[in-house]
Amino acid sequence: MATIRVEVVYALPQQQELIELKLEEGATARDAVEASGLLGKYPDIDLDGRNKLGIFAKLAKADTVLRDRDRVEIYRPLIADPKAVRKKRAAEGKVMKKGGGPAEEKPEASGA
Repeated sequence: MATIRVEVVYALPQQQELIELKLEEGATARDAVEASGLLGKYPDIDLDGRNKLGIFAKLAKADTVLRDRDRVEIYRPLIADPKAVRKKRAAEGKVMKKGGGPAEEKPEASGA
């Protein structure tokens, strides 16, 4: 049977694990994660609950069939809900880092 090459990635706050694998054609994202050995190394990974999977930054189900050179990503759960954080900032009247601040005045062009 033909084989495909895939990568499995798991990013932690201080490091990133990247495992390159050869799997049989028809392998799923779950197969890749299981073959990577990351489940044994990081027992907190829970593919049926807390952790979601993606392929090249797009959410994917564990039973998604992989293609040659796919990168399976294991996502950690968010610490805080981004929507809730933005709402809280808005309620407190805080300016967010990107935009949202007072408009800068443009210097007037001097006519010569």
